[in-house]
Amino acid sequence: MIMHDSTVDERPVVIFGNLRSASLAWYCLLHDSPYKVAAFTVDEAYLSGTHFEGLPLVPFEQLEAVYPPSDYRLLIPMGYQRINGVRRERYDMAKQRGYTFVSYVSSRASTWPDLQIGENVLIYEHAIIQPFARIGNNCIIRSGAHISHHCVIDNHAFVAAEVAMGGEGYVGEQAFVGVGAVLRDRIRIGERTFVGAGAVVVGNTDADGVYVGNPARKMNKSALEVS
Repeated sequence: MIMHDSTVDERPVVIFGNLRSASLAWYCLLHDSPYKVAAFTVDEAYLSGTHFEGLPLVPFEQLEAVYPPSDYRLLIPMGYQRINGVRRERYDMAKQRGYTFVSYVSSRASTWPDLQIGENVLIYEHAIIQPFARIGNNCIIRSGAHISHHCVIDNHAFVAAEVAMGGEGYVGEQAFVGVGAVLRDRIRIGERTFVGAGAVVVGNTDADGVYVGNPARKMNKSALEVS
């Protein structure tokens, strides 16, 4: 966990992906960050050509040969596939291969000087991150989400657009909170929990559980089955 600041490492960035999440991250970095995007990378099995958004697209398995970790950094903006497991796997693989990561905080997000975020974090426009909140590594906070004071978003989590999170809440490692969900203050979202769109969560959740409705109720299936 590091304090977010504007210190610029001038190494260019390689973005993982060749779908819409990668395109969105590229556009935001291009227009709203000091970072220069050099290329895209994706698993060789999913290569769809040699370029994406006008930049080189190279196999992740061969990334070091063209964009070594000494000279380039990564950003992995993938979504919540397999309850964030795919993004976590690629993040861990890249770290083992010596890569470091950038984080992106939109200039249109509302944050405070004490904001603490990890690496490979994306915070999109109009998100509100109140004082004393902390966000771990490899997390995505989408547009308009409200992370109240003293909240913790643990590593590898995904908080979707327009989520409203009460004070002193906790979103566990690798959890997913769907569009427009409401989380009451001081509750704990268990690791790998899937909270459905529009759910109103008024109590702690179990790891690997799926919660939907108002008030949210646990479904008879695991998070992996719905993500």
